[in-house]
Amino acid sequence: MIHYLSLAEFAERVQLSQNTIKSYYRKGLLPTPDAVLGRSRGWLPETVDIWSRNRRGRGTRSDLAS
Repeated sequence: MIHYLSLAEFAERVQLSQNTIKSYYRKGLLPTPDAVLGRSRGWLPETVDIWSRNRRGRGTRSDLAS
């Protein structure tokens, strides 16, 4: 059986607050959900892990050229 993570489970897995994850979701900073059922969104654990490994850390200057 496939288990998709809710926003709350997403937040717990990446050790961020639910409010932070909800804010990221509203801003389009989370990966595309792997499942959508009505208004509910779900992510596979692997999707969350990849996002977490590749996200910019706190304080990263995104306005500087790499």
